[in-house]
Amino acid sequence: MGSAVKYQRTLFEPEHELFRESFRAFLDRHVAPYHDEWEKAKIVDRGVWLEAGKQGFLGMAVPEEYGGGGNPDFRYNTIIVEEITAGRYSGIGFGLHNDVVLPYLLRLATEEQKQRWLPKFCTGELITAIAMTEPGTGSDLQGIKTRAVKQDDHYVLNGSKTFITNGINSDLVIVVAQTDPDKGSQGFSLLVVERGMEGFERGRHLDKIGLDAQDTAELSFTDVKVPAENLLGKEGMGFIYLMQNLPQERISIAITAAAAMEAVLEQTVQYTKERKAFGRSIGNFQNSRFLLAELATEATAVRIMVDEFIRLHLEEKLTVEQAAMAKWYSTEKQVNLIDRCLQLHGGYGYMREYPVARAYLDSRVQTIYGGTTEIMKEIIGRSLGV
Repeated sequence: MGSAVKYQRTLFEPEHELFRESFRAFLDRHVAPYHDEWEKAKIVDRGVWLEAGKQGFLGMAVPEEYGGGGNPDFRYNTIIVEEITAGRYSGIGFGLHNDVVLPYLLRLATEEQKQRWLPKFCTGELITAIAMTEPGTGSDLQGIKTRAVKQDDHYVLNGSKTFITNGINSDLVIVVAQTDPDKGSQGFSLLVVERGMEGFERGRHLDKIGLDAQDTAELSFTDVKVPAENLLGKEGMGFIYLMQNLPQERISIAITAAAAMEAVLEQTVQYTKERKAFGRSIGNFQNSRFLLAELATEATAVRIMVDEFIRLHLEEKLTVEQAAMAKWYSTEKQVNLIDRCLQLHGGYGYMREYPVARAYLDSRVQTIYGGTTEIMKEIIGRSLGV
């Protein structure tokens, strides 16, 4: 915890801090020396996944009989997200793997599916993704057009997805598809598509303005025969499953936002102490001090909010509305804080060699994926009866 955030965290126990030290050492050794190369390549080396699996950083919540850590304590997930964010290692998709995809497998997979997928999920041999967004459908999940038609012992899957994180590296993709277009929200199902299935193709490796090392891709499905045993959960329950799992995804995004705010603010405070103008540090100017005071207050408020909602999530009490609040508020504050920190850097803030510039580019999508700010406010507004 940096000194710019005026809040003493009580969320973690000593064993969590030991885990943090271990994961930080992993990042220092296996990620930091290579991340610049991965940003240029627009994708991380799969070897880092294998090393993470070897050291127990994948599938911590997976029961031991399937090769996991047997510990569902979400605070370990929180630490992984925070440390990746603090180091600005944007390409490491462990958060998606552990926080977003894994809950579907743990809650919905059959015993046979768990035995087939979870061991390699934990070793890093099997990289995962989830495919909801389509070229014509983003936050409006009920507008999904990808179709799966049941034929004997398989589904024939046709359609396309876009903006899929881990899209190039992924070996297992949970695909949201229509299985009965006449049933509205009750006509969607989750199908697991695996690398190598005929008709499953990776489209463009998308060129984003930020998160450069994170592989984001288009996926296409042309008459893909998905075995019926790859149906995840029950047919027609897909939309409900998504609604049940999205709160954890959104609190994970909020964790990223809070950690990013703290990291950028700390860097900016240090910069204002070192940067001279008119014969003194720019941090000595009242305008700078007042602005930094505002930013420290905002970062502290976000930290308190996010930690409290993590506690509720640990107790399985986090509501859909609270997750939406955490997601929109933290990400909007993140984008705004980083913009003002960049301003304090002057022209240097616009140079990619400075961390604040890269953080500026990386942060912008936070208010979009996982549900846009507007959708989050709509969820909250409806809960108020308006």
